[in-house]
Amino acid sequence: MRGKFVAGNWKMNTDHASGLALAKSLVDGIRADAAISAGLASGKLRTAVCPPFPYLAAVAGAIQGSKVELGAQNCYMEKPGAFTGEVAASMLKDIGCGLVVLGHSERRHKMGETDAQIKAKLVAAQAAGLEVILCLGETLAERQAEKTFSVLAEQIAGALGGLPVETLAKLVIAYEPVWAIGTGVNASPAQAQEAHAFIRKDLAKHFGQAAADKMIIQYGGSLTADNAREILSQPDVDGGLVGGASLDAKKFLPILQAAVA
Repeated sequence: MRGKFVAGNWKMNTDHASGLALAKSLVDGIRADAAISAGLASGKLRTAVCPPFPYLAAVAGAIQGSKVELGAQNCYMEKPGAFTGEVAASMLKDIGCGLVVLGHSERRHKMGETDAQIKAKLVAAQAAGLEVILCLGETLAERQAEKTFSVLAEQIAGALGGLPVETLAKLVIAYEPVWAIGTGVNASPAQAQEAHAFIRKDLAKHFGQAAADKMIIQYGGSLTADNAREILSQPDVDGGLVGGASLDAKKFLPILQAAVA
């Protein structure tokens, strides 16, 4: 049976002091909550934080010895070399990251990343020993044009097409409807479930039903303490990739509580 996985994407937020304080507050809050601690200990729940690059090492120290995992928000597809301004997957692994978020909508739509680039990064990240959280999702215009499923299928094929089934063993999918990120507009539980069920069905076409059934598919569209319990109770929603609410332990911890409720 799939457990729940809730990861915090801090995006381009915090500084050294506030990032450390946030990480420590999260660790302390988890230790003080019996249900969350039991979920993490049993494997029914996973949680991670993904700080900006400059603070990864500091946060790694702050969460050391806890069940909180460390992730990065991006990586480059090449091995270390003459690529000014980029960060290799092996460097992230070296400082303690176990995860990396790839294909986030902000990188697709603001930085112009293509499916081919995302695929190359995914292959490089997994080769370096990192688990990948692969983000998928449609824009408001695409949803209004009833292209949600075709967009998701295209993104899955673009990032995962032709890769071996073993790729899924170190992969998490995050469905993030672009129109619900930081807008205060949320997908309804039914909309989230519909998209997650389609993603699982499409993964089965590429990799087989057994592999698809094991996949963790997170919801990544403005998940909050107020909507977490209802959204996370949907049968194909296996956690969340949390943005704004992950920047405050008092807002993030209730989402973890909802995940183990």
